[in-house]
Amino acid sequence: MAKRITIDPITRIEGHLRIDVEVDGGRVTNAWSSAQMWRGIEIILRGRDPRDAWMFTQRFCGVCTTVHAIASVRAVENALGLEIPLNAQYVRNIILCAHALHDHIVHFYHLSALDWVDVLSALKADPKKTAELAQSLSDWVGNSETYFRDIKNKLNNFVTSGQLGPFGSGYWGHPQMKLPPEVNLLAVAHYLTALDYQYKANQVVAIFGAKTPHIQTVIVGGVALAINPDNPSALNLERIMLARELLNEVKNFVQKVYLIDAIALSALYSDWFEIGKGVTNYLAVPDLPLDTKGTQFDLPGGTIFNGDLSTYKPITSFTDSYFRDNVSESVVHSWYKDIGVKHPWQGDTLPDYTGFKEDGKYTWSKAPRFQGEPMQVGPLAQILMGVASKHELTMKWVNFALDKCSSIAKKPITIDKLQSTMGRHLARAIRASMLADLALKHLDLLEQNIAKGDLEIYPYKTGVKFPSGEIRGFGFHEAPRGTLSHWVVISNGKIKNYQAVVPSTWNVSPRDEKGRRGPYEEALINNPVVKPDQPLEVLRTIHSFDPCIACAVHLIDKERREITRVKVL
Repeated sequence: MAKRITIDPITRIEGHLRIDVEVDGGRVTNAWSSAQMWRGIEIILRGRDPRDAWMFTQRFCGVCTTVHAIASVRAVENALGLEIPLNAQYVRNIILCAHALHDHIVHFYHLSALDWVDVLSALKADPKKTAELAQSLSDWVGNSETYFRDIKNKLNNFVTSGQLGPFGSGYWGHPQMKLPPEVNLLAVAHYLTALDYQYKANQVVAIFGAKTPHIQTVIVGGVALAINPDNPSALNLERIMLARELLNEVKNFVQKVYLIDAIALSALYSDWFEIGKGVTNYLAVPDLPLDTKGTQFDLPGGTIFNGDLSTYKPITSFTDSYFRDNVSESVVHSWYKDIGVKHPWQGDTLPDYTGFKEDGKYTWSKAPRFQGEPMQVGPLAQILMGVASKHELTMKWVNFALDKCSSIAKKPITIDKLQSTMGRHLARAIRASMLADLALKHLDLLEQNIAKGDLEIYPYKTGVKFPSGEIRGFGFHEAPRGTLSHWVVISNGKIKNYQAVVPSTWNVSPRDEKGRRGPYEEALINNPVVKPDQPLEVLRTIHSFDPCIACAVHLIDKERREITRVKVL
């Protein structure tokens, strides 16, 4: 007989997310994904100057601030047909890379690792054997016996004090926790070390963005970051050198620790390459522009349908009509007054809360679709675009990761296996390794352009002027969690309508007007659940998407109607 489990809220994410599943015979047979918040900033933006929108949209979220600033200015620039100075493109690209590196490190170690790592088991580990294991996987200088012994002592102090802090509510001893003690100790040690390296990545964001979160230097038309090699108050050679030092440290950690840990975890839990596939239509957008018009990029984008890489169709520019014309949102199962399926330029966000009704409206999230189809977005989607387009940097790191993973697992782990719960984790680590290379590349490009005497950061000759009448724009960015797009309608220089279709909206999507599940929901179908009161496996698949149910909580349903209440870390 089917058993109903409600996890509300899902923790170790940003925002408020409720997941309901029905379990029969130890497997999930049905699922509902409910975003438990309403984002009202789109309404706040109406009537405002479009040049101010990026400051507001950063407040959608306390995590993904930078990405909304970028998508917002790109939307307004698209409406005006602006070209962006090369220096501004490079500065933005460095900010985006550094932000994503911070985000990916935090997600793997601090948000999702505890789904796989038994912290208490690490107390049984031999630090010498842990060091030998770590050194066999990577030549990172931190993998010493002394290092792991110190970490074990710190962990023991936590446990004996009775105050486990961030490790206090885990499902320790769960039958699905299968790592040996030495691997658990290695993971706990790197969990703590990763705190330092995510901070270093964020320092780079602050160097070019003035602060973080909520950067201050992105503006419509360019950046508000004066470049003067000899001025201590501007972006000068000293700050560029500091950024280079930090990025090199982060690159070393990402490629020698994070990626290797993700590979080892994937190999040791290789059965999870068979779980959590879900929706196999994929969407990613190109990013890290190399020219002023946004027609050349360092990261590819496009679409793939039915998991078939031969269906790859590229998205080629910031003005690509293939992307512009094919995004829509359904609200048939969402708490809004709007009806039907609409393009974002025609969409609305007027709230109409009616309670959780599994056969009716049950979420604040809309249901985005591309050419009418549900799409999975995120690092996996971008990696698959890179493989399909034979993108050199993607292939380099995909081949490295799959070869090493296959060696540890002692069986072939092929590209098709990435379409899974574990594949999403490995794809994210691969993407981080790529971004570590690209951040330094774009820093080099910026420095080389400055050396040529080009100090332009904004189109001062033409400025930013809005015509009378109505214009429309869209801006996209491949954010850490996937495809982000902002859509703006401007009338006589003021915002008439504004919609943001964010990565987690694509993935947290409820059923659409045809009854098709969104990616979270579909990925949960057939997931194992060994202990209904500790649904660790559900968390594993949901966390693999890196949920960010972000953006100003206005309304939360306080009624709990679950059949089984569970406590999660």
